[in-house]
Amino acid sequence: MSRKETTGQAMTRSLVAHGIDTVFGIPGAHMYNFNDALYGAGDKVRFIHTRHEQGAGYMAYGYAKSTGRIGAYTVVPGPGVLNSGAALCTAYGANAPVLCITGNIMSHLIGQGRGQLHELPDQLATMRGITKTAERINHQSETGPVMAGVVSKMLSGRQGPGAVEAPWDVFGQSGPEIDLPVGSRALSPVVNPDAIAAAAALISGAKNPMIMVGGGAADAGAEIAALAELLQAPVTAHRSGKGIVADDHPNYLNFVAAYEYWKKVDVLIGIGSRLELQFMRWKWLPKGLKVIRIDIDPTEMVRLKPDVGIVSDAKAGAQALLDAVAGSSREDRTREFADLNTEARSRFSAVQPQLAYLDAIREALPRDGFFVEEICQMGFTARFAFPVYGPRQYVTCGYQDNLGFGFNTALGVKVAHPDKAVISISGDGGFLFGVQELATAVQHKINVIAVVFNNSAFGNVLRDQKQAYKGRYLGSDLTNPDFVALGESFGIRAFRVTSPGALKDALKKALSLDEPVLIEVPVEKGSEASPWPFIHAAPHAE
Repeated sequence: MSRKETTGQAMTRSLVAHGIDTVFGIPGAHMYNFNDALYGAGDKVRFIHTRHEQGAGYMAYGYAKSTGRIGAYTVVPGPGVLNSGAALCTAYGANAPVLCITGNIMSHLIGQGRGQLHELPDQLATMRGITKTAERINHQSETGPVMAGVVSKMLSGRQGPGAVEAPWDVFGQSGPEIDLPVGSRALSPVVNPDAIAAAAALISGAKNPMIMVGGGAADAGAEIAALAELLQAPVTAHRSGKGIVADDHPNYLNFVAAYEYWKKVDVLIGIGSRLELQFMRWKWLPKGLKVIRIDIDPTEMVRLKPDVGIVSDAKAGAQALLDAVAGSSREDRTREFADLNTEARSRFSAVQPQLAYLDAIREALPRDGFFVEEICQMGFTARFAFPVYGPRQYVTCGYQDNLGFGFNTALGVKVAHPDKAVISISGDGGFLFGVQELATAVQHKINVIAVVFNNSAFGNVLRDQKQAYKGRYLGSDLTNPDFVALGESFGIRAFRVTSPGALKDALKKALSLDEPVLIEVPVEKGSEASPWPFIHAAPHAE
C-alpha cells in the first residue's frame, strides 16, 4: 500500500529535493498545513520567522543574491504577498532566484469576489507581473511537476523570482505519495562561432576596448580577467558586477576612472550587463563606438541592439572569445589604468564624510566579507568608492533602488554565509523601514553588523529640495529614536561612534563578538557632499 501525503508535505519534500534548506516567513491560517509540513521536515529545512512579510522576502533575496541559489520564503495570500512584493520586484530587477510560496482562498471561491479572508482579485496575475514565473497547484497530484517547472524556469537563462500558490483547501489535501521531478537549469545556448568570429574581428581592429561586467557574469570572473589581460583592456562595473574582477586587479577601472577612459573607447564588450552605466547614466557615446554583448537573454539583443550579439552563458561566451583572440599581443597598459584610478580617487575624495567612513569599513571588513548597500548617501557613494574583491560580495538592490531593503537583505546574506562577516549600511530613514527585524536577528542568532548613519533626514530628498526647489522642504526631515537605546531594547549590543577611526574600532570589536550588533553614526543633516556628479557624469566635450 502506497504512503499518503498532503500537498504541503509534497511541496516540502520538493523543496528539500531542490536543495532548499532555509525558508523565511510568517505562518498564517491559509498556510497552516504547509507550515506544519515544514515542521515535519525537521532539520532538513530551517524555518526563520520574521516580523514582517517584507522582511521575509528581502531575507530570501539576500540569500539568493549572495549565493546564486534559490532563496525561499512563505507568506499568507493577499496582504502577505503584497507586503513582500517590493522584494519580488527587487529580485526581478536584480535577477535573483527568489521563490515565494503562498496560499489562496478556497479553490471553489477563487475569482468570485465574495470577500473571503485575504482575497486578492486574480492573485496569480499579480504575482506573474512581478516574477519570472508563477503557477498554482490545483490538486495534490500536481505538486511535483508544478514545483519542478517553476524552479526550472527560475534558474534557466536569466535567473529570476518565481511563485507557487495553492488554495487553502488544497494544502491539506491528501493523496498517494507522488514522484517528485527535480527542476534544473536548462542547457545554456550553444555559442555561435560566427558571432564569436565577428566579435574577434571587431576586437582585432580596436585600439581602446573596454569590458563592462554585470551580475550575469558573476561566475565568469577568471575568464573575463584573462580576456582583459590579453587585450590590455580595462574592466569596469557598476553595482552587481562589482568584485567579479577584483578592484585590486591591474586591469580593473573604478567606474569614475572608466568614464575618463570612455572618451577614447572604440569597442565596448558588455558581459552579463544591461550596459546601464554607459547608455543611461553616462548618456554619451564615443564617435564610431562598436558594441559587443555576451548575454544569456536573447531579448537583451533587441532591447539594446549591439553590433555583435553573442547569446551565451557569460563563462562560455567569455572563454570562446578568449580562445578566438588568443595569440594577440598588446602593450601593457596597467600603469595607465592605475594612474586613472589614482586620479579618480583624488577627485571623489571630496565626497565626505562618506569616503572616510567607507574606508574605515573596508579596512575592518575581511577581504571575503559581504557589504550590503542601502539607498542612502553612504550607499550611493559606495558604488564607486568601496572596493570589492569577489563576486556577489557587494549586495545591491539593482535598478529598483528601493529604500529600506538593506538591513533585512543583510540578514538573509548572513544566514547563507554564517562563517563570513556581513556588514549592512543604512541611513536612518531606510533602517526604520525594517527595524523590527532586529528581533529576528536576536531570536535566530543572525550576527549581522548594522551600521546606521543618522542624518535625521531622507538625505537625497533633502538635497534635491534644497538645490532644485529652493528649500521648499516637504517630508524630508526626520525625528528619530535613540538608536543605541532602541537596539539595546531588542537585546542588541549597540554603540554610537562619531568618527571614522572610532567606527573602525567599533567594527573590529563587533566582528569579534558572536552576536548581532548595531552601530549608530551621527552625521550632521545636509553635510554630506553629493555623490551624484560621479554617478551621472556630465557629457564629454566633443
